[in-house]
Amino acid sequence: MSRLSVSQSDIDFQSKILAEVSRTFALTIPKLPNNLVTAVSNAYLLCRIADTIEDDPDLSFSEKKRFSDWFAKILRENSSATEFSKELLTKLGPKTSQAERLLIQETSKVLRVTHSLTIAQREAMQECVNTMTEGMVLYQNKETLNGLENQSAMDLYCYYVAGIVGVMLTKLFLDYGTNWGSTQKATMEKLSVSFGQGLQMTNILKDIWTDRERGACWIPRDLFEKENIALAEISSGRLPGFKKCLETLVGISLAHLENALDYTLCIPKKESGIRLFCLWALFMAVLTLKKINKDPNYLDGATVKISRSSVKFVMATTTILSKTDFGLRALFYFLSLQMPRAKKLVTAISSEKSELRNNEL
Repeated sequence: MSRLSVSQSDIDFQSKILAEVSRTFALTIPKLPNNLVTAVSNAYLLCRIADTIEDDPDLSFSEKKRFSDWFAKILRENSSATEFSKELLTKLGPKTSQAERLLIQETSKVLRVTHSLTIAQREAMQECVNTMTEGMVLYQNKETLNGLENQSAMDLYCYYVAGIVGVMLTKLFLDYGTNWGSTQKATMEKLSVSFGQGLQMTNILKDIWTDRERGACWIPRDLFEKENIALAEISSGRLPGFKKCLETLVGISLAHLENALDYTLCIPKKESGIRLFCLWALFMAVLTLKKINKDPNYLDGATVKISRSSVKFVMATTTILSKTDFGLRALFYFLSLQMPRAKKLVTAISSEKSELRNNEL
């Protein structure tokens, strides 16, 4: 399908709603080159629509599957989203924010922007949304307080909700047109899933107790069972052995974020905007892990959320060091001092995730 024209009002809506549904991405996306800002903003909003369906506790499993499949079909076929938006709005519960409701209401505007993009950009987004909705449906019946079976199951969950986003962004970056070296390109493709997993595992750890309030737990059950901890029964992190398990997960997350740094350093130094887009996300995640590791008894994600001053610190230091690979590695090392490390550097490659997916299905 050829590219369609798009009105300025649709572009303006995209910019406005982005700031309302994600303060973080509203900060980072404008750092990208102009040719990528519209595409990456649109990609995020598509994922956010899918995520809004998955996160609403008032939607039944069958309703989530139907709306997820419907949205993927609309995106794939460029069909009308009017009925989709109208019906979904009547089903969403009170925990869905007003900003998310507005996003659902104006899905048609988002999709008009999507279909104004290049074929390569649209294909990357469609693959991402298809995989994400498939995974969200697969994991709906696993959304219990019992946790996921093991680390491999957590890896696969992270792939579906974040790793595939890393794959998509990598395709958008590489399609952008700058001169990527073959080695750098191959490394970015290899580590794209790991980048997403590092960010997602950090969010999972930050939101352990918030997720439990809605009946969900995404951490590996077998790890805690080794310490005689039944995830379905816990109400705090003060149990003997809980800190040890949490440290293990922090270490794995940090290993993925170190992969994310390796990924980012493959981006040509002249592309400082793309570098900063990645650096801000990964270093904010490192500081979040640092707070989690320092206070393992936290009971609320807000407790370990990094402060505005920490955000400003990340933005300022990485801007200064964005073209200095040694300086960025030194910053990562300094910020991660006294944090647990995975015994073996963890990598998450798309082919491995495909094998896990086949085993799961």
